[in-house]
Amino acid sequence: MSFLTRERHDHVLLLTMSSPDTRNALTGPDQFDDFEQTCAEVNDDASVRCVVLTGEGSAFCAGGNVKDMRDRQGLFAGDPFDQADAYRKGIQRIPRAIHSLNVPVIAAVNGPAVGAGCDLATMCDIRIASTKAMFAESFVKLGIIPGDGGAWFLPRAVGYSNACKMAFSGEPVQAGDALSMGLVSEVVEPGALIDRALALAASIAANPPHAVRLTKQLMRASEKASLNELLDMSAAFQAVCHAEPDHMEAVNAFFEKRPGNYRER
Repeated sequence: MSFLTRERHDHVLLLTMSSPDTRNALTGPDQFDDFEQTCAEVNDDASVRCVVLTGEGSAFCAGGNVKDMRDRQGLFAGDPFDQADAYRKGIQRIPRAIHSLNVPVIAAVNGPAVGAGCDLATMCDIRIASTKAMFAESFVKLGIIPGDGGAWFLPRAVGYSNACKMAFSGEPVQAGDALSMGLVSEVVEPGALIDRALALAASIAANPPHAVRLTKQLMRASEKASLNELLDMSAAFQAVCHAEPDHMEAVNAFFEKRPGNYRER
């Protein structure tokens, strides 16, 4: 059975981590393969315009397998060179895969997001939390560091000071505090979480697909580009947008006060 179960809602793909007995922990190559393959398939499927990621059961994602850490098994077996290689070929495939997605990704955080689970949420473009959500960058509590890219994603999500507070203390952040620090954009009641995430995804998917994809590329590029570099890229992308037939359809829909009817690719 696949770790990520899929459910289509028109142009939105709902992905659910489906291992509630392990609290959706990220434990092995089958899960890493699943993320990698699913992200590649989304990029190849132009009918998918937005993705929602959530967890089945009481947790969003419990992170890594602490029992394997204790027993030096799986990802944690061997000498330091073996372990470093296991991280590169293992869990680090998830941030690379998610970061490569050319459509927006919304994390619908239904419960605790701990360690790698917290980092997984920050890999997404937008985060919406249930009132039962909790975030913990808890690696230091186990004497380790975020080996899955969390030190790159978390400061971009909450700013350097808040990221350091979370990463150095390892203490949990409840949903309300996560909203205050900008870790999540909204907090809703548990029963409303998926509906709200799907509604937001649908509002994104209703826009011209080429404009959403190019906007995401610009947002990603802004993480490391200078202002002049981003302005040059923006000019080039804007010229492409003006030549795209869906641009004129969007303009006509604006004046005619109707939804746009955009091309399937």
